[in-house]
Amino acid sequence: MSGRLEGKVAIVVGAGQTPGDTIGNGRATAILFAREGARVVAVDRRLDSAQDTVDMIEAEGHSAVALETDATSGAMCDELVAEVLASHGRIDVLHNNVGIGGADAGPAHIEEEAWDLIMGVNLKSVVFPCKAVLPVMREQQSGSIINISSIAAVCSTGIVAYKTSKAGINAYTQTLAIGNAKYGIRANVIMPGLMETPMAIEGISKGLGVDKQDLIRARNAQVPLRAQMGTAWDIANAALFLASDEASFITGVALPVDGGQTARVG
Repeated sequence: MSGRLEGKVAIVVGAGQTPGDTIGNGRATAILFAREGARVVAVDRRLDSAQDTVDMIEAEGHSAVALETDATSGAMCDELVAEVLASHGRIDVLHNNVGIGGADAGPAHIEEEAWDLIMGVNLKSVVFPCKAVLPVMREQQSGSIINISSIAAVCSTGIVAYKTSKAGINAYTQTLAIGNAKYGIRANVIMPGLMETPMAIEGISKGLGVDKQDLIRARNAQVPLRAQMGTAWDIANAALFLASDEASFITGVALPVDGGQTARVG
């Protein structure tokens, strides 16, 4: 690898993953960041899953540490940032990868409990890690924040809470970018399309009670580019670019990584 993040400290929130046949977005991003020279802090509410990611990184000879945090808790995010600052001395990259779908529905059928859970997890897990890290990055006069949204934010979908929460991440990140540009902090969004990750494939097939291979074929058929879903490495490579100095003049961007699906909008 080329050392594109050499010397940088990168927090990846949601660095564990749902068990499955493939690799998840957060884990792939943590591994790629470490391969490119970052000292990675792999964060998850399930410490064992974050540690699995760290074990994979260390097996390749790179540096990482696992920490347990509930990213929806402002107090726990403050504690996380303080711990990372004490042990690493700085924070250069914050990558927020937490998100859920769950028992979502359309506007006429969404239940209050499902709405509150999806909106709470998907938005708070971005807002509070960002809030906690901003004083550090402002003091440094530098930093890159990458939030994971979804093309659901801009595409037609019947799941209203998920869509609204992801659109909220886009709007929040735009405000974050403009409000912190004077401090040298960049903030961008990645909008994944249909990805072949454990959360998508194992999670959806189990939730809907459908055959996994049937689900994969149906999802592939919706993707314009080669009729093939993306992988977590596609998201990780986009995140690597946005985290690196190569993207030093890029902020406030919502980047689709989707094989052309959002090109159909309009």
